[in-house]
Amino acid sequence: MALNNTYDARLVQQETALGAGVQILLLALLGSVIGLGPAGWLTGLTFAIATWAVLSRALHRSGSKSFGPANRVTLGRATLVGGVTALVADSFVSSPPVTLFVGLTAVALILDGVDGKVARRTGTCSSLGARFDMEVDAFLILVLSVYVSMSLGPWVLLIGGMRYAFVAAARALPWLNAPLPPSIARKTVAALQGVLLLLGASGYLPLAGTRAVIALALGTLVWSFGRDVLWLYRTSRPRTAPVASIASVEQQLRALVPESASR
Repeated sequence: MALNNTYDARLVQQETALGAGVQILLLALLGSVIGLGPAGWLTGLTFAIATWAVLSRALHRSGSKSFGPANRVTLGRATLVGGVTALVADSFVSSPPVTLFVGLTAVALILDGVDGKVARRTGTCSSLGARFDMEVDAFLILVLSVYVSMSLGPWVLLIGGMRYAFVAAARALPWLNAPLPPSIARKTVAALQGVLLLLGASGYLPLAGTRAVIALALGTLVWSFGRDVLWLYRTSRPRTAPVASIASVEQQLRALVPESASR
């Protein structure tokens, strides 16, 4: 049994290392197609190494004996996000081809709806898989925000930074760590962020239209976070003291009424 556990653990580590290898192959492909510059290479390699290290540590802590089909889909999506990150880093020097940028991002967004379905159908849902999926989503939104901010201004960074600001605030305010109830509205707003940011980054819209789309993304995100924070605050407040019993209320009233009035 111990040998089987060791083998499974090694197999999991091999899969994460394979993901890093595929990431490097994607960077090499991008380099051969568009001539990826030093900034793109350095950022892409940093992303690949960081993803491998963090994911390997998380898998070791969770004691997972299998990587799972859903996590493989998420890892593939993370590889695409790494490619998008390299393109954005390289865009500070030269703009990436729009078709390539939109294509990589669109596939990554589409796969966001696949890994959850795979996990449910295969019965491999896990807290680690959900967290992995969420972190990939959040980082892609951050990267897209950085790219769009170069043309619209730093206010766009609020979209990508809001989730990380929430996590930082939760360290000082523990009540923000309480679990939230399921919400279709929250999921819809989260899914819209990537779509609207990609639409704004594509350059297909006029400047006024791009601003309107990104403002819509920011507005819906502020509403979603605000609603959740308000719910967490209300549920974290201590409950009020229980209502006094009827007998105690009657005793208080008798004490207030003069004896002559009761005769």
